[in-house]
Amino acid sequence: MSRTRFGLALIAAFAFAAPGLASAEMVNFKASLNGASEVPANKTTGSGDALVTLDTTAKKISYTVTYIGLTGPATAAHIHGPAAAGANAGVLIPFASPASPITGSATLTDAQIADLIAGKMYANVHTAENKGGEIRGQLIKQ
Repeated sequence: MSRTRFGLALIAAFAFAAPGLASAEMVNFKASLNGASEVPANKTTGSGDALVTLDTTAKKISYTVTYIGLTGPATAAHIHGPAAAGANAGVLIPFASPASPITGSATLTDAQIADLIAGKMYANVHTAENKGGEIRGQLIKQ
């Protein structure tokens, strides 16, 4: 094979392989936050949503959390894990401000990414009346 043909074959091989190597997979997760999902559950009429997008190449999440109808101002909000629905876990990602809408990003470890994909992370929002958490929702892959 001539050098020119070999070079063209090599360029063609990279052209077909490169898009798969360079493109990140974006994975979306959603949680519906409510008092019944808290552990222990409470009777708040507050509700909310958490939307998380994982960039698998950068190992980074971007999140937006919104809520309405809490018993008072939010005092804190976080993503917790690892824990299945019905169980509690420590704070993994504290939010800079608990004011709705909450937006931000964070870099995850490989273990944290595995827990997120497995449904073992949740978002919750705390208030003075519900110090342990007023609304909570498990992050589920969409």
